[in-house]
Amino acid sequence: MAGTPRSGASKETEEVNVGDEPSGERGESMRKVAVIALVVMASIVLVASALAESATKEECIAKCKEAAQLITEKGMDAAFQELQNKDGKFVWKDSYVYVMDFTGTHLTHPLRPNMVGKNVIEFKDSNGKFVVKELIEIAKTKGEGWIEYMYPKPEELAKPTPFKEKISSKKLAYVYRIPGKEIFVSAGLFE
Repeated sequence: MAGTPRSGASKETEEVNVGDEPSGERGESMRKVAVIALVVMASIVLVASALAESATKEECIAKCKEAAQLITEKGMDAAFQELQNKDGKFVWKDSYVYVMDFTGTHLTHPLRPNMVGKNVIEFKDSNGKFVVKELIEIAKTKGEGWIEYMYPKPEELAKPTPFKEKISSKKLAYVYRIPGKEIFVSAGLFE
């Protein structure tokens, strides 16, 4: 019968044993292990999620070369329409491809369309590096390569704050010259 002590067991003993949690040092150790296990699992999930959302060097190279091929095959006007699409295949994870000419003028920028047609040759990152001049130099002399600089992440770019007030992060960008043209494509990843 429920609530009736078993024979040989006192009511007090039964009440203590029903639903009783581990106690003493052993119980405390088990709780600590459980908390540590949960923290480790949560950390693994967060890191995996963050890595899944970050572009890779290989993706940046592939997307830039694909964009260059698109420009070569379809011409600049048709290709630029596709490259300017913020919901298109040239915007992925935390990266995007943009096009610039050797004077430092943006020809496309899917996340900042207001920049198209603007010359940014004098742009300096938060450390004073002339980013566009270096991108152009790599495109002209080597045809392709990597540059490291500080720049706001896409979610920071989306905020309605003025550009100078945005928080910059370390960015590694790939630059690829369109063969036979004085323009280049670039895409990067944040570290």
